Amino acid sequence: MSPTEPRSPVSHRKLGIFGVVALIAAGLVVGTGIRAREEQGSRLKEWTDDQAVPSVAVTLPNAKALNSTIDLPGRLEAYYRAPIFARVPGYLKSWSADIGARVKAGQVIAEIEAPDLDQQLLQARADLASQQSSARLSEATLNRRKTLVASNFVSAQEIDERTADLSNKNAAVRSGQANVERLEALAGYKKITAPFDGVVTARDTDVGALINAGGGSGPAMFVVSDITKLRVYVNVPQNYVPAIKIGAKATMVMPEYPNRTFQATVEASSQAVDVASGTTRMQLGLDNSSGELMPGGYASVKLSLLRDSAPLSIPASALIFNGSGLRVATVSPDDKVQFKTVTIARDLGREIELASGIAADDRVITAPPDGLSDGDQVRVTGAGAKGKPATASEKQAPKG
Repeated sequence: MSPTEPRSPVSHRKLGIFGVVALIAAGLVVGTGIRAREEQGSRLKEWTDDQAVPSVAVTLPNAKALNSTIDLPGRLEAYYRAPIFARVPGYLKSWSADIGARVKAGQVIAEIEAPDLDQQLLQARADLASQQSSARLSEATLNRRKTLVASNFVSAQEIDERTADLSNKNAAVRSGQANVERLEALAGYKKITAPFDGVVTARDTDVGALINAGGGSGPAMFVVSDITKLRVYVNVPQNYVPAIKIGAKATMVMPEYPNRTFQATVEASSQAVDVASGTTRMQLGLDNSSGELMPGGYASVKLSLLRDSAPLSIPASALIFNGSGLRVATVSPDDKVQFKTVTIARDLGREIELASGIAADDRVITAPPDGLSDGDQVRVTGAGAKGKPATASEKQAPKG
């Protein structure tokens, strides 16, 4: 075959078929790439949308009472305490009971020297004697005048005058007698006695000290306290007052006896709320017959609470405090956020007892992320992903 001879038609046909196949292949490659990119973009969009929905963990409020007691500071006071002041002025002559001394009722613990009072008493007795003499003379004169009435030597007017004079003299005698008795009673106060069995817890005087009568010019000479029983005063927050009943028992711990406890009983309540502190003062009785505890001391008092229903408690991390107040974020049955305003009853550290705001079946977000708003869609993870979280009793595996 010469070089100028035309090519075979078969070769042209093969080339055309190859070109079509190549074009189809290229189209398939391009179409596959576009589809793959679209699928990848769709998956990326789904992943992005999925990541935009925050995941949260939820819990049910705990209806079990975390602590059926409340710890409050208390102050010990003597059951009976008497500051003793002088009733008469003078100088302290002697004293016989120092601080810490045990005294009996009526025991003389000090004596006052009051010369002014002694002289007033002497003068009053002398005045009384003079008044009694005048009254006796007036009575004798009246009796003699009465014997002369029958002989008309004495008029009825004179008899009346003598009778009135005798009445005046007798009245003066009674007045003088009352004055003497008053001064004698005051003289009896020169001896300072203990009003009841107890301990001298303060002495603020000494021999030779000037004593002023009354209780408004200085400190008490002595303070006598009955410490066989003590009063314990506790200021209870207003919201706990109904849960503390008269007769309830309390356990106390003293700093000086860290390894011991003492039992007290609630005896009285002031039945009023102090405006400044929002608390009610309650009084507890504490037996101290052994004399180990001291009035004025500090005590940590653990009071039992009797409540009609157990308070709801949530983790402290669930609380949200901002411009809208104190709230918690809950999750509705359709997994949307609902904020609820709450009030705190007690802060127990990791757990918070709530007084109001949520129900026992609310799903509370344990650690709400920033930026949540009412109605936001969330994804619940963990125990509450399918329905409501299990309660503590439901989470316990059956034994056996």
